[in-house]
Amino acid sequence: MTHPLFEKHQATLDAAVHAIRTRGYWTPFPEMPSPKVYGETAAEDGKRAVEAYFGNEFALDQPGQSGWLAPEQSPYGIELGVRYPVCDPASLIAAAAAAQSGWQRIGPQGRVGVCLEILERLNRRSFEIAHAVMLTTGQGWMMAFQAGGPHAQDRGLEAVAYAWDEMSRVPAEAVWEKPQGKNPPLAMKKQFEIVGRGVALVIGCGTFPTWNTYPGLFAALATGNPVIVKPHGNAVLPAAITVRVIREVLAEQGLDPNLVSLAVVAKREDTQALALDPRVKSIDFTGGNVFGQWLIDNARQAQVYAELAGVNNVVVESTDQYKAMLRNLAFTLCLYSGQMCTTTQAILVPAGGIDTDQGHKSFDEVAADLAAAVEKTLADPAVAVAVLGAIQSEDTLGRIREAGEYGDVVLASKKLDHPEFPNAEVHTPVLLTCDAADEKRYMVERFGPISFVVRVADGEAAVALSERIVRDHGALTVGVYSTKPEVLDAMTEATMRAGVALSMNLTGAVFVNQSAAFSDYHGVGMNPAANASYSDSAFVANRFRVVQRRQHIV
Repeated sequence: MTHPLFEKHQATLDAAVHAIRTRGYWTPFPEMPSPKVYGETAAEDGKRAVEAYFGNEFALDQPGQSGWLAPEQSPYGIELGVRYPVCDPASLIAAAAAAQSGWQRIGPQGRVGVCLEILERLNRRSFEIAHAVMLTTGQGWMMAFQAGGPHAQDRGLEAVAYAWDEMSRVPAEAVWEKPQGKNPPLAMKKQFEIVGRGVALVIGCGTFPTWNTYPGLFAALATGNPVIVKPHGNAVLPAAITVRVIREVLAEQGLDPNLVSLAVVAKREDTQALALDPRVKSIDFTGGNVFGQWLIDNARQAQVYAELAGVNNVVVESTDQYKAMLRNLAFTLCLYSGQMCTTTQAILVPAGGIDTDQGHKSFDEVAADLAAAVEKTLADPAVAVAVLGAIQSEDTLGRIREAGEYGDVVLASKKLDHPEFPNAEVHTPVLLTCDAADEKRYMVERFGPISFVVRVADGEAAVALSERIVRDHGALTVGVYSTKPEVLDAMTEATMRAGVALSMNLTGAVFVNQSAAFSDYHGVGMNPAANASYSDSAFVANRFRVVQRRQHIV
């Protein structure tokens, strides 16, 4: 019998499966915070809901609780003081494992139906989640709403669609008959059960606590696995709201809410204990290379899906839309102060300059004009604080302060005042120049609003350097600007060899650091920045197994 929640959401599921197969634009979750869509009072209700958490305990009724922890410091300089339950890692794992059997019994349709109901509930609370994302990560309001709400929900639904697409290929049962000549055929009834591999640990990042968490969370959940969400210590609230919604839906369906829990820990050792438990069979991680590589090297019992640091780069060889190219690059560098895993850091420009529709531009002119484009993008203070957001980490502030050591400064960073949050850490981007030989300066990720215009010998050298950067240090995005087909072809070949997404001649309102669910393949899984693609069937297929049983038909 079909699960009622599967029936309720089947049209959405069918459309999502169609979208991942056709890769066109589609979303069921409107990205604009319109009161006509989300309700006339949704914006104010969401803000008040988040403010009500300030200074209070965020109860979840989880096992093994030993105390409370309030780790978050808002980049906007306001006091959050939300206290989260601290639970014994072993107790969370034991409760998660015990909850798996009930989750198994409702079958793939039931699990997918429940996941779709959860996503619908999360969408209704997009304003609440957006305020939580904004105040913990430093994102500007519009990015916090879109990336933290509907776009993150898109990514969760995308994972569910891939999971269903894979699981639906497996028949529930079959009759097997083998002819035996004159004798009656051998006949057997075979039944096939999709079984989750075990507890999934999803380790969130500090800058995109829903967008980077929902894919692993819903991929694991839909395929039959209990999930422990371990958020970044400075971005707990969006994850806590998410976990509470999930636990509410599970309880409504008569399922054990401990199937999904929140792990707020005081020490890295606690996260390591979770990761090394033999019952943990998959780990999703977004963050720094040191801990990510530790997980890959040490959590051998689990499949680790890791998105790590990289050096995203753009080759600028020539253009027939010089001003539009500069506008596009400038906005890319400014958006959320470069605190995105997809933001360009190295811009590779020939030493002899480039040909443009405005005549030949020298290397120094390209760098100076890009700096001017950044300043123009941020000329309106209200626009500037909305686009830049606030700096999330003290480490990033440190990199901004010492940026002059990395190269020759073309554009220095300035601290801006925020009209609503006087203590916010808002800083404009730093733009530097250096030579291609100065690899120690630009060939390492310097997370935040720090970018380099790198002087290379010529266009051919730029393409070769871009490929080497990706191979050696990883990247999630690469771009190219050129009017020459042979350069575009060479860049295409280079990115296919290195395994990285390529954007060509972006001059409009699409930017290299944006990724659309259901269409773009986020992460290729072929370079050091990501060991998996996060937008294909491989992301879900290794999270479950098929266990069969068979018996004679008599």
